[in-house]
Amino acid sequence: MTLFGPAGNSEDFFKENHKTTMEAAKWVKEKGLDAFEYSFGRGYTMPIATAEKIGNVFKNEGIKLSLHAPYFINFANPDEIMFGKTCGYITTGIKFLRAFGSDRLIFHPASVGKADRNDAFNLAKERISALVNSLDEQGLLEGIYLCPETMGKQMQIGTYEEVLQICTCNPHLIPTFDFGHINALTHGSLKTKEDYLKIFNRSIELIGFERTAMCHIHFSKIQYGEKGEIRHLNFDDNIYGPEFMPLAEALIELGLNPRIICESAGNQTKDSVEMKRIYGEMLAHKKIM
Repeated sequence: MTLFGPAGNSEDFFKENHKTTMEAAKWVKEKGLDAFEYSFGRGYTMPIATAEKIGNVFKNEGIKLSLHAPYFINFANPDEIMFGKTCGYITTGIKFLRAFGSDRLIFHPASVGKADRNDAFNLAKERISALVNSLDEQGLLEGIYLCPETMGKQMQIGTYEEVLQICTCNPHLIPTFDFGHINALTHGSLKTKEDYLKIFNRSIELIGFERTAMCHIHFSKIQYGEKGEIRHLNFDDNIYGPEFMPLAEALIELGLNPRIICESAGNQTKDSVEMKRIYGEMLAHKKIM
């Protein structure tokens, strides 16, 4: 089943006088949505006990939770101390996944820095593989997926090919396809169903249909420039893409059932509802046909 939901709490959530994420599960469910992504982008500052309380509320409402790891992660940092911190962000994230009752930790793979891009990618892949395989061997990844994300800037490791190559390292790795990032990095390449099919078919080729079908997706319109991503936008923007309908067509044609998280700039809940509406109408039309 394809799930839809927002990344964090939207402007409407606060305009309706809601205060905390503890209230978000019921609010999101009332909007007809079934997923939610909580971000630890600035670091893990929440007590574990609070995470357990929030997780129980979301579980009771039937809303699937995913977590976003801190933005500081960089598996290509040559400094061994900083690399140790990166590993810690993943292992701490797993502890929070357990506390929340969640199953997906999304993370940014790496930055190129001053290194050669190929060298940075190879180092990041080698380190991610070693860490994930070690965690797997210790039995720490049961029921959990770690989800490297496609990135939107030239100096970041995270083209869809790079993310898929990383995901070949272990079955507990599944891709986060951020199609706003992909579109920004490639200066508006995502326009047709075929543009999405190309990415999904490459994923099926490298990691198989099952993991591709359950992939994680971030979707939003993003303003971009020469070096890629500039800022997130809402669906009412008519200058930058991408549009959701071609993605929905590709998902339905291939029979994929991802978790789709909207990262619009303030309207993420409203735009999630719109994506679910478009997808539902297209799916119903196909069944009638």
